[in-house]
Amino acid sequence: MARINSEKQYEALQVRMEELLQANSNEESPVHLAELEILGNLIADYEEEHFPIAAPTLQEMLKERMSEMGLTQSELAKLLKISQARISELLTGKREPTLKLARRIHDQLNIDSDIILGVC
Repeated sequence: MARINSEKQYEALQVRMEELLQANSNEESPVHLAELEILGNLIADYEEEHFPIAAPTLQEMLKERMSEMGLTQSELAKLLKISQARISELLTGKREPTLKLARRIHDQLNIDSDIILGVC
């Protein structure tokens, strides 16, 4: 099978993969491992095509980094050397970052430049 062509095939392969995973936990056989790899690739390809995950927005990434780093809006503003009002505008999507601020966001928060610039 070169690709999954229907939802029914997708569901059947998921069931088979689960069976292999359970069997593989008891004994590793090269045949099971090879089949697992093939099924995993087929399922991944189908999911990428039918259930794509959109890239996060800058607003989502800023909020995520704030949460990860335990920062308040005020602390984030200080870290990025901008006003609290400007942070609020960035977080609500009312304003885009300048190139200088985009570099600071990338350097300080390690957010991918494509996300910052809205390329993806």
